[in-house]
Amino acid sequence: MVSTRFIREKMNNTILLKCRNCGTKNRVQLDKLPSMPLCGKCSAKLVVPDRPVEILSEQDMAAEVLEETIPTAVDFWAPWCGPCRMMGPLLDEIAGIYAGRVKISKVNSDENPTLAARYSIQGIPTLILFRDGKEIDRLIGAAPRDRVLKFLRLM
Repeated sequence: MVSTRFIREKMNNTILLKCRNCGTKNRVQLDKLPSMPLCGKCSAKLVVPDRPVEILSEQDMAAEVLEETIPTAVDFWAPWCGPCRMMGPLLDEIAGIYAGRVKISKVNSDENPTLAARYSIQGIPTLILFRDGKEIDRLIGAAPRDRVLKFLRLM
Protein backbone atom coordinates (compact mmCIF):
# COMPACT_ATOMS: atom_id res chain seq x y z
CA MET A 1 0.00 0.00 0.00
CA VAL A 2 1.29 3.45 -0.94
CA SER A 3 1.43 5.98 1.88
CA THR A 4 -0.57 9.20 1.61
CA ARG A 5 2.67 11.15 2.12
CA PHE A 6 4.13 9.50 -1.00
CA ILE A 7 1.00 10.30 -3.05
CA ARG A 8 0.97 13.93 -1.85
CA GLU A 9 4.66 14.40 -2.63
CA LYS A 10 4.31 12.81 -6.06
CA MET A 11 1.41 15.14 -6.90
CA ASN A 12 3.41 18.19 -5.73
CA ASN A 13 6.59 17.01 -7.51
CA THR A 14 8.52 17.16 -4.24
CA ILE A 15 10.70 14.68 -2.40
CA LEU A 16 12.16 14.46 1.07
CA LEU A 17 15.97 14.43 1.10
CA LYS A 18 17.87 13.59 4.25
CA CYS A 19 20.91 15.79 4.84
CA ARG A 20 24.04 13.63 5.13
CA ASN A 21 25.61 16.24 7.39
CA CYS A 22 22.98 16.86 10.09
CA GLY A 23 20.23 14.30 9.33
CA THR A 24 17.48 16.88 8.76
CA LYS A 25 14.78 15.93 6.26
CA ASN A 26 14.32 18.61 3.61
CA ARG A 27 11.38 18.87 1.20
CA VAL A 28 12.76 19.69 -2.26
CA GLN A 29 11.02 20.26 -5.59
CA LEU A 30 12.20 17.79 -8.23
CA ASP A 31 12.91 20.57 -10.74
CA LYS A 32 15.33 22.17 -8.22
CA LEU A 33 17.55 19.07 -7.91
CA PRO A 34 20.00 20.06 -10.68
CA SER A 35 20.79 23.31 -8.84
CA MET A 36 22.17 21.39 -5.82
CA PRO A 37 19.75 22.49 -3.05
CA LEU A 38 21.04 23.23 0.43
CA CYS A 39 19.90 21.88 3.79
CA GLY A 40 17.56 24.30 5.54
CA LYS A 41 19.27 23.68 8.89
CA CYS A 42 23.03 23.44 8.27
CA SER A 43 23.31 24.75 4.65
CA ALA A 44 25.20 21.65 3.47
CA LYS A 45 24.59 20.54 -0.12
CA LEU A 46 21.88 17.90 -0.38
CA VAL A 47 23.45 15.00 -2.24
CA VAL A 48 21.33 13.23 -4.84
CA PRO A 49 23.20 10.21 -6.22
CA ASP A 50 23.10 10.02 -10.01
CA ARG A 51 24.85 6.64 -10.18
CA PRO A 52 24.47 3.42 -8.18
CA VAL A 53 25.84 3.49 -4.64
CA GLU A 54 27.98 0.51 -3.57
CA ILE A 55 26.87 -1.11 -0.31
CA LEU A 56 29.95 -2.60 1.36
CA SER A 57 28.63 -3.39 4.86
CA GLU A 58 25.56 -3.67 7.05
CA GLN A 59 26.25 -0.12 8.25
CA ASP A 60 26.17 1.09 4.62
CA MET A 61 22.88 -0.77 4.12
CA ALA A 62 21.36 1.00 7.12
CA ALA A 63 22.59 4.46 6.14
CA GLU A 64 22.09 4.26 2.36
CA VAL A 65 18.88 2.20 2.19
CA LEU A 66 16.99 1.67 5.43
CA GLU A 67 17.25 5.30 6.58
CA GLU A 68 16.79 6.78 3.09
CA THR A 69 13.84 9.10 2.47
CA ILE A 70 13.40 8.35 -1.25
CA PRO A 71 12.51 4.94 -2.75
CA THR A 72 15.69 2.87 -3.03
CA ALA A 73 16.31 -0.18 -5.19
CA VAL A 74 19.07 -2.57 -4.11
CA ASP A 75 20.64 -4.74 -6.81
CA PHE A 76 22.11 -7.98 -5.44
CA TRP A 77 24.61 -9.12 -8.07
CA ALA A 78 27.97 -10.85 -8.67
CA PRO A 79 30.72 -10.04 -11.20
CA TRP A 80 30.65 -13.55 -12.74
CA CYS A 81 26.89 -13.41 -13.41
CA GLY A 82 26.01 -12.74 -17.07
CA PRO A 83 22.45 -11.49 -16.43
CA CYS A 84 23.83 -9.22 -13.67
CA ARG A 85 26.27 -7.67 -16.13
CA MET A 86 23.36 -7.10 -18.55
CA MET A 87 21.37 -5.26 -15.85
CA GLY A 88 24.31 -3.08 -14.74
CA PRO A 89 24.26 -0.52 -17.58
CA LEU A 90 20.46 -0.24 -17.38
CA LEU A 91 20.57 0.49 -13.65
CA ASP A 92 23.38 3.02 -14.21
CA GLU A 93 21.17 4.78 -16.77
CA ILE A 94 18.10 4.76 -14.49
CA ALA A 95 20.15 6.14 -11.58
CA GLY A 96 21.22 9.10 -13.74
CA ILE A 97 17.91 9.86 -15.43
CA TYR A 98 15.70 9.42 -12.36
CA ALA A 99 18.04 10.86 -9.70
CA GLY A 100 15.94 12.12 -6.81
CA ARG A 101 12.94 9.97 -7.71
CA VAL A 102 14.70 6.67 -7.02
CA LYS A 103 18.10 5.72 -5.64
CA ILE A 104 19.95 2.68 -6.95
CA SER A 105 22.30 0.75 -4.66
CA LYS A 106 24.36 -2.36 -5.41
CA VAL A 107 25.41 -5.25 -3.19
CA ASN A 108 28.01 -7.72 -4.46
CA SER A 109 26.53 -10.90 -2.98
CA ASP A 110 29.88 -12.72 -3.18
CA GLU A 111 31.57 -10.05 -1.04
CA ASN A 112 28.57 -9.57 1.27
CA PRO A 113 27.09 -13.03 1.92
CA THR A 114 25.64 -11.86 5.25
CA LEU A 115 23.49 -9.22 3.54
CA ALA A 116 22.47 -11.68 0.83
CA ALA A 117 21.38 -14.17 3.51
CA ARG A 118 19.57 -11.51 5.55
CA TYR A 119 17.40 -10.66 2.53
CA SER A 120 16.99 -14.32 1.47
CA ILE A 121 18.70 -13.87 -1.90
CA GLN A 122 18.46 -17.22 -3.68
CA GLY A 123 19.13 -16.10 -7.25
CA ILE A 124 20.86 -13.16 -8.86
CA PRO A 125 20.28 -10.60 -10.09
CA THR A 126 17.66 -9.70 -7.50
CA LEU A 127 16.39 -6.14 -7.26
CA ILE A 128 14.64 -5.21 -3.99
CA LEU A 129 12.67 -1.97 -3.74
CA PHE A 130 12.60 -0.26 -0.33
CA ARG A 131 10.47 2.67 0.79
CA ASP A 132 10.71 4.17 4.27
CA GLY A 133 13.14 1.38 5.26
CA LYS A 134 10.77 -1.44 4.35
CA GLU A 135 10.89 -3.89 1.46
CA ILE A 136 7.89 -3.30 -0.78
CA ASP A 137 8.71 -5.45 -3.82
CA ARG A 138 11.38 -7.59 -5.46
CA LEU A 139 12.29 -8.48 -9.02
CA ILE A 140 14.30 -11.66 -9.58
CA GLY A 141 16.30 -12.18 -12.77
CA ALA A 142 17.22 -9.92 -15.66
CA ALA A 143 14.37 -7.86 -17.07
CA PRO A 144 13.88 -5.43 -19.96
CA ARG A 145 13.97 -1.67 -19.37
CA ASP A 146 10.17 -1.20 -19.38
CA ARG A 147 9.69 -3.96 -16.80
CA VAL A 148 12.33 -2.45 -14.52
CA LEU A 149 10.79 1.03 -14.82
CA LYS A 150 7.34 -0.37 -13.92
CA PHE A 151 8.86 -2.27 -11.00
CA LEU A 152 10.44 0.98 -9.75
CA ARG A 153 7.08 2.79 -10.17
CA LEU A 154 8.61 5.17 -12.72
CA MET A 155 6.10 4.35 -15.50
